[in-house]
Amino acid sequence: MTFKRLFLFFILTPIAAIIAASSLLGTLQEPQFQSRLELYQTNIVLQAQAWQPGDSQDDSSEAIRDAILGEQPLESATEKYQQTRQSVQTNLAKVQQQLAQLQSSNQVSTPPKPLPETPPTANISISQKQQQLEQSQQKMQKFLDELDLQLGILQAKQGKTDTAIKIWSELKQSTVNSQQSTGASALGGSADLKQLAFNSQETAAVLSGLWSDPPRLLPDAQQVIQSNLSGWFRSTALIQLYQLQQRETALSEVQTAQQATAAQAVFKLAVIGTVPALAALLGVILLIFLIAQRLLKGKESILAQNEDLAWATPWDGEIILQVFVVGFFFMGQLFVPFLLMLLPIPRPIVDIRLQAASVLVSYLLVAGGALLVMYFSLKQFFPLPRLWFKLQLRDNWFLWGFGGYCAALPIVIVVSLINQQLWQGQGGSNPLLQLALESQDFVALGIFYVTAAIAAPLFEEVLFRGFLLPSLTKYLPVWGSILASGLLFAIAHLSLSEVLPLTALGIVLGVVYTRSRNLLAPMLLHSLWNSGTLISLFLLGSGN
Repeated sequence: MTFKRLFLFFILTPIAAIIAASSLLGTLQEPQFQSRLELYQTNIVLQAQAWQPGDSQDDSSEAIRDAILGEQPLESATEKYQQTRQSVQTNLAKVQQQLAQLQSSNQVSTPPKPLPETPPTANISISQKQQQLEQSQQKMQKFLDELDLQLGILQAKQGKTDTAIKIWSELKQSTVNSQQSTGASALGGSADLKQLAFNSQETAAVLSGLWSDPPRLLPDAQQVIQSNLSGWFRSTALIQLYQLQQRETALSEVQTAQQATAAQAVFKLAVIGTVPALAALLGVILLIFLIAQRLLKGKESILAQNEDLAWATPWDGEIILQVFVVGFFFMGQLFVPFLLMLLPIPRPIVDIRLQAASVLVSYLLVAGGALLVMYFSLKQFFPLPRLWFKLQLRDNWFLWGFGGYCAALPIVIVVSLINQQLWQGQGGSNPLLQLALESQDFVALGIFYVTAAIAAPLFEEVLFRGFLLPSLTKYLPVWGSILASGLLFAIAHLSLSEVLPLTALGIVLGVVYTRSRNLLAPMLLHSLWNSGTLISLFLLGSGN
């Protein structure tokens, strides 16, 4: 065995596996993006339920509104917020327990005097872990306070003012107890946490006063509501305030704005819900047809097309590892981040356009580096055998790509529902999704679109479907190569909560490619998937 092979197999590959596993485990305590996304959609439903068609509207408008919102939107929203709160409360208790255990073990294991020969790495590791747990606790506590404020408004809007006031009173008391219990510790001494507690107490006091009997109006109520509440919750609180103050002009302005926002929300919900639902329905019909045809026609069915046809692979596992470990992993996780750190760029990057540009540049560098490594690794085998990296415009690739997108929707939806029960709101998510959700800058969104819907499908399909899947057919059957490449595709995104859904998507991408033998088909599927996600995020973010 050559030194190069020894170095690749026994040094680089284990290092890459350890760092990847560490990155995945690092997302274990991070909140899952899906929970926030569902609340965003619930908030748009709350905005839409305030919509009242004018006199010129016919009965069909009411029917459309009821079909989109459901029978009891307020009750459904309350249930969703309560479920989310319970999940956040459970995860917060886990983090607090881990933090207490870490602090306790650190105090017990710390010697009275530092020993010169003791390496500092363990202490650094404990310190970093404690800092991560404290940051997670702060984020969860902030989220929990927001949920309590909003839950109270939902209860008050349904006439359950006693329940609402109780929620806000408990929120005020819990923040006081939290400050007293933490004292002067690092967590309790956090300026951000103290400000968060103050804002929560102040907002809870204002809301309690608005819905008390008799009401108590604080002098800065309007400013507190506008600063600490948003969307439907802000307009609902302002309407209650202006009604009590008998400010007819201000009340009319808020109600007019609320109606305009509600009409927009109905349209957004129609787009977000109807288009994917129709595509998913088409996907279910397509899946039933394909499975039935496979059972009836066997090897002559569409799904059986090319199912056992492996690629002629002239290289061995060393080349596969070289491309992925050196080209993909070390380029993406070490070399490119180190290169970007050397650039004289102010950090952290605050401007959303610069963030979007930074994401695109980073991705292009990673993709370019990985493709260069793959090119030089395969150069010795040129010309490549037939079917490798096939891109053919005159083919049925569009039908395979679009059909695969429709079929992937119901499959990934079912897997995602199971996945949510498994992770209970934890497991992290792709940070690009959060940036796209919160950004309402069209230039930034355009850059995000180029990254996610153009660059990602081109690069990832060339690497995972164009290179990895066919290479694995040298050692595995075609179906085994589809499963393995789909799993590695999911793991490469370095988010525990996304492994199962992305594996399901990767398997569909693999089936589409092995049957069509044209990379344009999975590229189209991948682009449609990411495009749909970005459009939904933009519409949800614009309503929040």
